[in-house]
Amino acid sequence: MEFGILSLLPPVIAIVLALVTRNVIPALFAGVWLGASMLHDWNPIMGLYATFSEFIIPNVGDEWSATVLIYCGLFGVLIAVLQKTGGAHAIAHAITRKVKTPKGAQGSTMLFGIIIFFEDYFNALTVGSVMRSVTDKMRVSREKLAYIVDSTSAPMCLLAPVSTWVVFVMGLIGAQFVELGITGSEYMTYIFTIPFNFYSILAILLVGIIIFMKWDFGPMAQAEYRARTTGKLIRDGAEPPQDDSMTDVEMVEGQTPKMRNMIVPIVVLLGLIPPLFLWTGGFPENDFITAIGESNGGQSILIAAFVAGIVGLGMGMQQKLFNFKEAMSIYVSGFRSMMLVYIILTLAWSIGGVASELGTAAFIVDLAEQNLSPAVIPVLLFFVGAIVAFTTGTSYGTFAIMIPIAMPVADSMDISMYLAIAAVLSGGIFGDHCSPISDTTILSSAGASSDLIDHVNTQIPYAITAGISGIISFLVAGVTGSAILSIVIGVISLVAFAYILNRVWGKAIPDEVAA
Repeated sequence: MEFGILSLLPPVIAIVLALVTRNVIPALFAGVWLGASMLHDWNPIMGLYATFSEFIIPNVGDEWSATVLIYCGLFGVLIAVLQKTGGAHAIAHAITRKVKTPKGAQGSTMLFGIIIFFEDYFNALTVGSVMRSVTDKMRVSREKLAYIVDSTSAPMCLLAPVSTWVVFVMGLIGAQFVELGITGSEYMTYIFTIPFNFYSILAILLVGIIIFMKWDFGPMAQAEYRARTTGKLIRDGAEPPQDDSMTDVEMVEGQTPKMRNMIVPIVVLLGLIPPLFLWTGGFPENDFITAIGESNGGQSILIAAFVAGIVGLGMGMQQKLFNFKEAMSIYVSGFRSMMLVYIILTLAWSIGGVASELGTAAFIVDLAEQNLSPAVIPVLLFFVGAIVAFTTGTSYGTFAIMIPIAMPVADSMDISMYLAIAAVLSGGIFGDHCSPISDTTILSSAGASSDLIDHVNTQIPYAITAGISGIISFLVAGVTGSAILSIVIGVISLVAFAYILNRVWGKAIPDEVAA
């Protein structure tokens, strides 16, 4: 049965409901249900049955899907262990020991945010709450702290080789590989998207420019002037979250945090992945490049995360931070913390299957080929991803909706798959940074103890600056296909915009308090 333009209904309904309800789970489920009903002569009863029997259950039962769900849970365990053992707090204190200036406090916060690259929630709450005392002492506004935290959390999770975001996106890529009949490593595909993830790269670079060149502008310049000259870290009438919002990231009470409690598990995690990739790829029978390309990325990361979590728990028990029974409780809570990811992933795989059966991707591809130049497709994907993320407040949901559309379009129009995926990822992060209902925006504000609306108002001009520079980069990449040239032009644009905005929209801080 040919559905034509009606094949767009399930993803469109999912997007519209996500915008209206600001909740991606019921939106995705409604999209799957509608698509399944369409496939069964528009019968909603049969559609509900098929939603589970033909899409949700087969997707959860698939070997690849089960692997992704398990290693997502193991990452949740690792994060829970690192929270309890307090290694992140110890590293923060070591970084800030020599901080003597506001610039040093901000730079240390940026560095710490980059180090905590494996999970955005953990990053946002930990970096903000730990560094707050340091930045407060140096009269750095809470708005500035929240901005630094927010702009180094999710972007770093997408630029790092291992994170909870990596495994989530790998799951979406793997599902599309099956639908499109593509063979190859989902992990290596993800790695090759990193140089094209222009917004994430530029957002982090802008943090460094703002800190070290002191080029604040817009409402942030006003907030910094207020904090530096009056000592008011938040504006009069602001409503920062209460301290009990950070209780989830506190380590075991009465214990001195040790840096090795974070360093050792992370070294184990990163150290195991390369040899596991080679082993699962048939090295040394296969040469190095072939082995990496044919490796089982999912199982490699799964085993590495499992071992790293066990090492972390073992260190915690050895230091008597918790006993074996409490360690098992931490393990279970780690898996439980990823429940939302499990649900979104399952529904994302299911709506991808529905779209495939309805011919959604084929219809979009045909439409795009007739009406759009391949050079502008990455920019279009960036824009749509940004709109969905801004209005729903979720990057995960945006990726789940957009990647099943972007990859078939890229495959058919001979556009770089890496560029298309990166455009969706960049758009999702950009929209997330501008959204007042974004979970990472809210958590960054909570961790920094900054008023949420003040955080959004001060961050949006910076996000838009990086976003416009990112659009320029995607235009260049669409024409040339060169990641290096695109990022060079994007960086030049970013520096120029930041300098001009500082000159016309900045506020000079007196020299005696500006260092």
